[in-house]
Amino acid sequence: MSTATAPTTPTAGAGKAVLKSEFTLFRREAGSLIGILLFPVVLLVILGSIPSFREADAGLGGIRLVDAYVPVTVLLAMIAGGIQSMPPIITGYRERGILRRMSTTPVRPSALLSAQMGIHGAAVLVGVALCLTVGRTAFDVALPRQIPGYLLALVLSVVVALALGALIASRARTTKISNAIGTVVFFPAMFCAGVWVPVQAMPDALAHIVELTPFGAAAQAMNQAMAGDWPAWSHLLVLAVWAVGLSGAAARWFRWE
Repeated sequence: MSTATAPTTPTAGAGKAVLKSEFTLFRREAGSLIGILLFPVVLLVILGSIPSFREADAGLGGIRLVDAYVPVTVLLAMIAGGIQSMPPIITGYRERGILRRMSTTPVRPSALLSAQMGIHGAAVLVGVALCLTVGRTAFDVALPRQIPGYLLALVLSVVVALALGALIASRARTTKISNAIGTVVFFPAMFCAGVWVPVQAMPDALAHIVELTPFGAAAQAMNQAMAGDWPAWSHLLVLAVWAVGLSGAAARWFRWE
């Protein structure tokens, strides 16, 4: 006796079509791929080529600066994908009237946001793998020793970065505004991630403040997992709260026009 296959709903079919078309367009965006995949790796290679960065630092608990910067470059891949790459794409659609035309189809706003977040999330994970691989092969940086804890911190961090990008895209009406907001957010995010000074090397008062930000908490959680410890629940809680809050705000405020 044959079994009937459940028909695909128009909304589900439209969602798949959006994902497919967005992936095709994303592959043509060389700038986005360079920012997500190459920029963090190039920064890691430059920093790792500095002799003093390959020497143990007592102020960092005996690890080398290059060891501390691998989690930083991992976060840079997320920041580049979530804050700099994704919002201009969506706001560009809004500016050119593409979103207005999509509103007359079965496609829901969540389908477009989900497609963009999924595609950029996958690209970010590739960038993360490249950073870890280059760190290991070129500078003998140990891979994460607490793998489950690292993966949990990584997933939460990626969600936060993409949700922040979705929130920017939901509020910006034009690409120029999106780029301006992204630039304003980009530099504080890099500071909190530890680009200029690793979080563990910051003064205690400043570190405690930074740890309340999503990328500061992510940097600390990943550093702890790299060292073999389970990430502090306080850091994971900060990431979870930011992920839920930013995702909810983006879904609430996103409009086609």
